Amino acid sequence: MESDCRIPVACCRPRILVLHALFWGLVSLRVFGAALLSEDKTAAVKPAVAPCWQLEEFIVTTACSECNAFQTVKVGSCELTGYVERVNCTKSNKEEHKSCRSAVMEDHLFWKFEAAMLALTLLFAVLVVVRQRWLDRLASEKVRRQIESI
Repeated sequence: MESDCRIPVACCRPRILVLHALFWGLVSLRVFGAALLSEDKTAAVKPAVAPCWQLEEFIVTTACSECNAFQTVKVGSCELTGYVERVNCTKSNKEEHKSCRSAVMEDHLFWKFEAAMLALTLLFAVLVVVRQRWLDRLASEKVRRQIESI
């Protein structure tokens, strides 16, 4: 049976077309939604004063450590990574908190990423083997039908 479609057969299936439409609809919704949200936020944002450690040199007075319950509530720098270090700015002599990345946290994130990649590798390897067996079965059935028709 020949298809009247001028594009590849996979694109003529209604299910594929619906999935494409759904995917691109979600992508466009995300892009336009983000643009609309950013327009609303920019109008109401107050100009913030940059912390002293961004403007001048500083000395780390307390090494990077995990935020405790009190710091999590009171120190805004804890929100980004969950770790904070205390710095002393040299010119203004101000003590401020600065968000930092812990070696323990980085190590944990690295092994989490490695585990996810290993799981995906195994999943796709199994999918390739299953698909190859399915295609081999289809090819052998086609050969069998051709031999029977002779």
